[in-house]
Amino acid sequence: MNPGTSFDPRSLDALCIDEPAIAHAVAQVEARAEDRSLREGRLLSAVRCLDLTSLTGRETEADVRSLCASARRPLAGWRDLHAAAVCVFPSLAAVAARALSTTPVAVAAAAGGFPAGLAPIGRRVDDVRSAVDAGAGEIDLVIDRGLAMAGRWEELYGELCALRAACGAALMKVILAAGDLGSLRRVARAGRVAMMAGADFVKTSTGRERVNATLPVGMVLARTARSYEEETGISIGLKAAGGIGTAREACQWITLAESELGAGDAAPARFRLGASSLLTELERELESGVREEDGSA
Repeated sequence: MNPGTSFDPRSLDALCIDEPAIAHAVAQVEARAEDRSLREGRLLSAVRCLDLTSLTGRETEADVRSLCASARRPLAGWRDLHAAAVCVFPSLAAVAARALSTTPVAVAAAAGGFPAGLAPIGRRVDDVRSAVDAGAGEIDLVIDRGLAMAGRWEELYGELCALRAACGAALMKVILAAGDLGSLRRVARAGRVAMMAGADFVKTSTGRERVNATLPVGMVLARTARSYEEETGISIGLKAAGGIGTAREACQWITLAESELGAGDAAPARFRLGASSLLTELERELESGVREEDGSA
C-alpha cells in the first residue's frame, strides 16, 4: 500500500513530456503486441487483470451475483483462472462481498462521487467510508477535474489525502479522467499528485469521457509511476479503463504493462483492465486459437 509523501510542487514543475518519444514508444508497443507466439499468454494475462465492471445504475442484486460468478470462473476451459476484481456501486458492494467471500477476487466500489467527483469533499469521504464498511477492498474514485485544469494541485492533493484516509486498508485507485485534462503534461502532473496523496493505482478514465483510455496516456502514467518508484521505492499500479473492447487492444495494454512497469508486471498487483464487455471478446479469441491449434478451425 502507498503511504504517500508530502506535497512537493517542485516535482510537478520538473515533469517534462517528450511527445515524439511517447509516440515512438507507443508505436513499439503496438508492433510488439502483434507477436502471435505471445498472443495466448497475453490474452490470459488480460483476463487475470480484469476488473469486471457494471456501473449502469440499473444493476440488480441478481446482476451482481451473476457478474461475480463470471469473475470466479471467467473461462470455461481454464479452471484455475479468475478475474482480479468486480467493480460495482457502493450500494451493491455488500452483495458482491458475500458472493466473493471465499474467493481471491477483490470487491471494488466506484465511490467518492463517481463519475463527476464534484460532490462536497465531506460527502465524498462518507461515500468511500460506506463502501469500505460494506466490504469493498478497493475504491475507484475520480478527481475533481476542475482543480487539475486550474492547476490547483495542492488543493487536489488535500482532497485525495482525505479520501485516502477514508479508504483505510482498502486500495485507492484514482481516476484521472485523462481525456478531459487536455494535455499529457497535465495528465502526468495529476498522476503525480495522486501518487503523493497515497494512490495505489492511477486509472485513466471513468469510461464516461469523450476520450477514454489511450496508449499515450497509459505510457505517460506508467512512466510517471516508474519515476515515482525510483524516487520513493513505492510501486504504483496502472488501470486502463474506458473503450477497451477488443482482444487486440487488450494485448496492446498488456504489452505496455510488460514493457513499462517491468518484466512480469502485467499482473493484477500492478496492472488492471476495467471493462464490462471485454471478457466475451477474450474468450472468443482464446477459443479460436485453441481450434486453430487443433486444426479444427
